[in-house]
Amino acid sequence: MAILTKHRSGDCERWALDGGLLSPAFDFKRLCQMHPHEVLPYLTSFPTGDEAAGGLLAPVEYDQEVWACGVTYLRSRDAREAETDVKNIYDRVYEAERPELFFKAIGWRVRGTHSAIRIRKDSRWNVPEPELTLLINRFGEILGYCVGNDVSSRDIEAANPLYLPQAKVYDGSCAIGPGICLTHAKQMRNLTIELVIERNGKVIFKGDTSTSQIKRSLEELASYLTMEMTFPFGVFLLTGTGIIPDEAFSLSAGDRVVIAIDGLVLENRVES
Repeated sequence: MAILTKHRSGDCERWALDGGLLSPAFDFKRLCQMHPHEVLPYLTSFPTGDEAAGGLLAPVEYDQEVWACGVTYLRSRDAREAETDVKNIYDRVYEAERPELFFKAIGWRVRGTHSAIRIRKDSRWNVPEPELTLLINRFGEILGYCVGNDVSSRDIEAANPLYLPQAKVYDGSCAIGPGICLTHAKQMRNLTIELVIERNGKVIFKGDTSTSQIKRSLEELASYLTMEMTFPFGVFLLTGTGIIPDEAFSLSAGDRVVIAIDGLVLENRVES
């Protein structure tokens, strides 16, 4: 497995492989046009240089898209059924042949690790949603994964499921990082996802789940996303959450949200 990260290097942005800066000639979007077996030869054609010392950026290019899946875990279905008056809709999504898919962010809106995520000013109930996030190439094949946070306003979606775009898509609602683990999808089927939320230096929520609890295969989710849409330079896909705080919890400005998946750690502070 190899880890790709994106860094601020002076006035430039540079990609790094396992901590070593890649040549400026490295093209991440070109990598996303390759089949999985072509990725490693392409990477090794660029000798790594100095250790990457600049701040980490979200590992996505500005014009790449981030999409998301909903209700892929039983825990997510149960929580959303409990919070809305529109009954059975989430159960029907969970049991349906077709998964729920929605647009989450364009690359330039995505926050990286150590950057700020936001909660909506017109919402009273906001939560992080820690998710395995797939990197999918132009052919619909999975190249790797990173950590994602699908920040959501639960009260807005609970009021009416048709408000989902407002509950899910706003400035600071998407974070991915800290880098991309390039590996086969079969290596992602039993990864532990951990969430820790701190407030004023104290842990106020802690939870974990496993990607083995996702109802659908990762390949199926990628297939539905790319079935009738073309992503010439690849796409990122958040695969749903299985960690949901109870109704008494809501994020507040100043909170620290830490999500870990098999050694990759995404950390963000919360702003309003």
